[in-house]
Amino acid sequence: MLHQAVQGLKINPDGVYVDVTFGGGGHSRAILNQLNTSGKLFAFDQDQAAFENQIEDDRFKLIKGNFADIQRHLRFYGIKIVDGILADFGVSSHQFNSGERGFSTRFEGPLDMRMSDSGLLDANQVVNEYSLEELRFVLKQYGELRNAHNLASAIVKERTTAPISTTQALVELFSPIIPKHLFNKIIAQVFQAIRIEVNNELDVIKSFLKQTVDLLKENGRLVCISYHSLEDRLVKNFIREGKFEGFAASDLYGNKNLPFKKVGGLITPTAEEIKENSRSRSGKLRIAVRL
Repeated sequence: MLHQAVQGLKINPDGVYVDVTFGGGGHSRAILNQLNTSGKLFAFDQDQAAFENQIEDDRFKLIKGNFADIQRHLRFYGIKIVDGILADFGVSSHQFNSGERGFSTRFEGPLDMRMSDSGLLDANQVVNEYSLEELRFVLKQYGELRNAHNLASAIVKERTTAPISTTQALVELFSPIIPKHLFNKIIAQVFQAIRIEVNNELDVIKSFLKQTVDLLKENGRLVCISYHSLEDRLVKNFIREGKFEGFAASDLYGNKNLPFKKVGGLITPTAEEIKENSRSRSGKLRIAVRL
């Protein structure tokens, strides 16, 4: 959904924009193509591997950092207000396709799953050190798995014999307890849950969204791409109500003081895009304008 996302920014050629999830740099390059010599683009990525995709352009700055700290990083460069912010919350292709990162269910690799090489918590610790109750919570809360208790129990039982140290060891231990026709779906949810826990992803998104209110100028655009319901629910509620749960407070006349107004409806990938990139099939794109 690269085209729809960049189009959703409604780019002012001499404006200041932020791509908080640089990854392979596709969105950043598309934004730069629409900026003139006065325009500026700042991008974020906490993964050192993303810097292999560095863009050599005087209008561009790639910042190594977590977008949970977006305001602090931008202030360092004298930026207090911007015209548009783009966030793609998915895991980058180079992370999924690299077995040693531990994100993929398809490749043998260590249980890592850290977005940043400086992260203190990794998947090995979650799998081998969390209690039964902690594992059950992670799988149920972040994987939305109804059989979270059984899956957590299987992990705890397996690790009493020896530590679970690789992605494939984690996948294989579930073979006897997950129906074959649901296996790939449930394993993906297990990995999603552990990855979210390792990287504190939902709290990071919350922190980021709150800061966009002060960062975006009036009529500035916020564009977010989510890949599972937990992320999308946060984005949808924040755009609609200015908060993550419940409803915005109203004055005596029933008026809500909201920071954003949604632009258009939910955008999902086309059949052609899904055919070209199967990982895009769960993508959900939402656009909002700062009021």
